[in-house]
Amino acid sequence: MDVRRADERYRGGDPAAGISSLHAFSFGPHYDPDNLRFGAVIACNEERLAPGAGFDEHPHSHTEIVTWVVEGELTHRDSAGNESVLRHGDVQRLSSAGGVRHVERNDGELPLVFVQMWLAPVEPGGDPAYETVRGIADSTPYAVPEAGAMLHVRRLTAGERTAVPDAPHVYVHVVRGEVRLDGVELGEGDAARITDAKDLELAAGAPAELLVWEMSVG
Repeated sequence: MDVRRADERYRGGDPAAGISSLHAFSFGPHYDPDNLRFGAVIACNEERLAPGAGFDEHPHSHTEIVTWVVEGELTHRDSAGNESVLRHGDVQRLSSAGGVRHVERNDGELPLVFVQMWLAPVEPGGDPAYETVRGIADSTPYAVPEAGAMLHVRRLTAGERTAVPDAPHVYVHVVRGEVRLDGVELGEGDAARITDAKDLELAAGAPAELLVWEMSVG
């Protein structure tokens, strides 16, 4: 198990434009050859957008992009004609496939925080696709078969426990709260990269929200 702390993440974005970013993997001008990916995950970005701030239209290709809103509202528009407003509890996936362009903005009146995770597809190419699941339940894993991956959202009360999926690769990101994993304390923004996960569990020391990726390839 490889634990990465919140304060180890690379800082990016454009603070003057109201954009603050924290990157868990190599991203943009920050390149670390030893931190390019884990399993299918090639990016795990925490984005903070001030009201009125956003990312202008930009391209993506050959990437599965999954977004989880922590607080506020995220407006999405893309070149395939999709438009939506995402709130906490919603899961959004943009399968960029052979190529798509999109815009992400905070058109609301309050600050926006979201976690965006990029996964490498098993096979490149194909047609772009878009999907939003509103108010996903803890008991409903979200499958991304194109990347051989499954997302589990876990919301735990203090003292509650939950099993870690048995899988070749598991990536755990703590959105908020505190948990213990195999004797290690994890706090907000911390992550654990687990290889050959088996018979592990997470225990919440305080109310917690977690994003757990179960991956069969990588």
